[in-house]
Amino acid sequence: MSSTELPSVPAASVLPRVSPVRVAEGERLRSVGLSGVTLTVRSRRPAREGLPPALYVHGLGGSSQNWSALMRELDGVVDSEAVDLPGFGDSPPPDDGDYSVTGHARAVISYLDAAGRGPVHLFGNSLGGAVATRVCAVRPDLVRTLTLVSPALPELRVQRTAVPTGLLSVPGVAALFTRLTKAWTAEQRVRGVMALCYGDPGRVSPEAFRHAVEELERRLRLPYFWDAMTRSARGLVNAYTLGGQHGLWRQAERVLAPTLLIYGGRDQLVGYRMAQKAARSFPDSRLLSLPDAGHVAMMEYPETVAGAFRELLAEAGELELVPGAAASSGEGSFSGASASDSGGSAEGGPGDAGGPADEGVPATAGTDSGGGCAATGAGG
Repeated sequence: MSSTELPSVPAASVLPRVSPVRVAEGERLRSVGLSGVTLTVRSRRPAREGLPPALYVHGLGGSSQNWSALMRELDGVVDSEAVDLPGFGDSPPPDDGDYSVTGHARAVISYLDAAGRGPVHLFGNSLGGAVATRVCAVRPDLVRTLTLVSPALPELRVQRTAVPTGLLSVPGVAALFTRLTKAWTAEQRVRGVMALCYGDPGRVSPEAFRHAVEELERRLRLPYFWDAMTRSARGLVNAYTLGGQHGLWRQAERVLAPTLLIYGGRDQLVGYRMAQKAARSFPDSRLLSLPDAGHVAMMEYPETVAGAFRELLAEAGELELVPGAAASSGEGSFSGASASDSGGSAEGGPGDAGGPADEGVPATAGTDSGGGCAATGAGG
């Protein structure tokens, strides 16, 4: 191992005790032991019996808390659960140290198989979008519908603001960055992440900002945080280079489930115009374009995202849509798309490309050494 490489951290047996993860009203956390991995699962009590199950997968540096606002909006529609991927949120590192996209997908599949909840309505944001795409391609029996918010799928042209997160995958960069930013406060770091991940950081309430700072301070005490970030970023970069049947775009073409694609016009990490390619690649897709949203539309505009999901269910014959409850609700453009019709709602976006990056390290302003976009809206 190179002297600049972060060491692999053993799993839960050596972990220190840190402050507990925040649990919002109506939520509960539980720990699920699986083969080689332990996952923390966040859930809400179903509004009634018999609701179809849904599972939410966060992005790089995020946690299940990224989905709290959307889960609340979908009470009465689905039975919601969100996972903390291995090494993130309240989940300890995987026993084998595998933070690849395939490794994360394997953890999600293992949980769904063990829980017997499939097929589920599967949601993914950024890195979680890549993970969800792979899950859907290799185990279509586990997925009813697929909803992707700014999915981290391969792009050739990298926008400048996404480069630093991609560099996080380079051995030694995380350690160097930690030394250079040692004097930064948690507040500075969180503000930097909000500037990177939100289309309008002003949408974050003072209470949510305080929760984000507390969560970042908690994560800074975890000895494996940078290891999980670095190895997951490297895993995402490696997934971008795969060709053939294992390539993410090729796997997107194999997705059978009805798919909702959501892109933000102010996303600094995933290129806005990639919406067109995604809409052409996923065979049965609809495109929701939110010009004012950033990288985490489910945190910025949860009501709009929830409305679009309800429309997806209505089209699939699983939900009777209330008249007038349109997905766009004045904040975005919603249109159907297929392999031959990209829907057009993402044309003319301000971003011309994105990068192999998620929400871990911004370009210049304070970075999130603790929680990525997870530390910005849903309490961490």
